[in-house]
Amino acid sequence: MTKYRQEIEVRGHLIDSSILTKIFDKIMDVNGEFEVLTIDIGKKKKDESYALLSVKGKNQKHLDKILDLVYREGATSKTQKEIKVKPAPKSMVMPENFYSTTNNRTSLFYKNQWIVVENMMMDKCIVVKGNRAFCVPIRDVKKGDKIVVGESGIKVTPPERPREGINVFEFMGSSSSSERPTQHIARRVAEDIIKIKKNGGKIVVVGGPAIVHTGAADSLAELIRKGYVDGVLAGNALAVHDIEYATLGTSLGMNVSDGTLAVRGHRNHMDTINAVFKAGSISNMVKTKKLRRGIMYECVKKKIPFVLAGSIRDDGPLPDVITDIALAQRRYKEVLKDANMVMMISTMLHSIATGNMLPADVKVIVVDISQPTVTKLMDRGTWQALGIVSDIGAFLPLVTNEIKRLKK
Repeated sequence: MTKYRQEIEVRGHLIDSSILTKIFDKIMDVNGEFEVLTIDIGKKKKDESYALLSVKGKNQKHLDKILDLVYREGATSKTQKEIKVKPAPKSMVMPENFYSTTNNRTSLFYKNQWIVVENMMMDKCIVVKGNRAFCVPIRDVKKGDKIVVGESGIKVTPPERPREGINVFEFMGSSSSSERPTQHIARRVAEDIIKIKKNGGKIVVVGGPAIVHTGAADSLAELIRKGYVDGVLAGNALAVHDIEYATLGTSLGMNVSDGTLAVRGHRNHMDTINAVFKAGSISNMVKTKKLRRGIMYECVKKKIPFVLAGSIRDDGPLPDVITDIALAQRRYKEVLKDANMVMMISTMLHSIATGNMLPADVKVIVVDISQPTVTKLMDRGTWQALGIVSDIGAFLPLVTNEIKRLKK
């Protein structure tokens, strides 16, 4: 009866962060059994807890499945084994049974010590080089790379409930709702932005063209101008319509100020693309004073890095747009490095792509008027995101005004 048993242990803030509950749930979801052999609950809020469990499966395959699930919730084997590695058979090919990463902080037991995996992202593999380990996409795998296989020797550390109390981002449980008090959330978002920047943190915005369509472009431009944004990630459309609005006062031919259709407005976005090509680039347009305001203008003037990733539906695209998707992804990662907060605004595809590149401890806020769009981002793995179902044209100015009020 003991043949298909394994002792596992877990440490941390097990109760208030629901880590132990999640482990129990995973075991029961696949009809496994467990017995709590030892449990030591921390007496104060900063004290860690410890639990030793015996996990039982129907057979070895069933037990392995249970262990795979609980290891990803933070448990480790009591009898710790070193990781297993296999060489990549050729470039851009991973060995069988490679370990597929989560976006949680991950450590490897290697050469009798724990080493932290660097550049953590979801759905990648882990390459070991010397005494270091890196999260690597399949495209960057080189022949002969030592790639981690299996689940042994791997420790995943899920984010825990913060000891100092919660704010609007922390411990939200991946919820999204249009019924939350928008003014209150805008105030808390503004407070967090100020706090992050005061502590020298980094904030990146991922944006779609609805920022311009809804009249929120001026607010985002102001946030960039005042130093609250450290990077902008988008596609061709945001840049085109931002420059269209800045130079012609329209977005897709509609007057942003009153929502009326401009005379011959249907050609304005193409006229804008042509104007950028005449200048040679967005930065040249700013230098020659053909572009005097807007989101892209502020990025150039403040030397804020921006990356525009192309797609098959783009008009133009602008000369600044990166049409090589692999290159665009690498540039996104460069801007996202060491980010403390990412604001994803009215762009489903760019938001999902960016979410896949982020470790779980990065604060993420996603704002969209469509609840399915917000939910889809979370369903794709960015579970730590705070979803706000709201018109960005109303929400972003609220955040900007709250920052002004708080700074006073």
